Amino acid sequence: MTSPAAKRRRTGPRAGQNSAKRGFYSRSLDEAEGLDFELAQGIEGIDDEIALLRVKIKSLLEKDPENLKLVMEAASTLARLVTTRYKISKEQKKALSNSIGSVLKDLAIPLGIKYLP
Repeated sequence: MTSPAAKRRRTGPRAGQNSAKRGFYSRSLDEAEGLDFELAQGIEGIDDEIALLRVKIKSLLEKDPENLKLVMEAASTLARLVTTRYKISKEQKKALSNSIGSVLKDLAIPLGIKYLP
């Protein structure tokens, strides 16, 4: 006869993976972040990250437009994510980066911010 604990034990290829991940990350995540982490594990692709980064860039431009270093880093990250998502060529990536730079320039000048290409 098997014990109740043995009956509850998960089996299969992912049985130990989730507990190992929670154990590893549990030291650096609070309870809410741990729940978010578990939810994020079920998401495939990077579309949500691209959308979130776009919203964060817009928010950053509205709340802290002088922080050009952070804006440029976020824009660069956005370009890399889009490149990865759509698997675009180097030429297309350069055109995308130039387009993002132009948008930032068009936003910065009306806000009275010096644009540093």
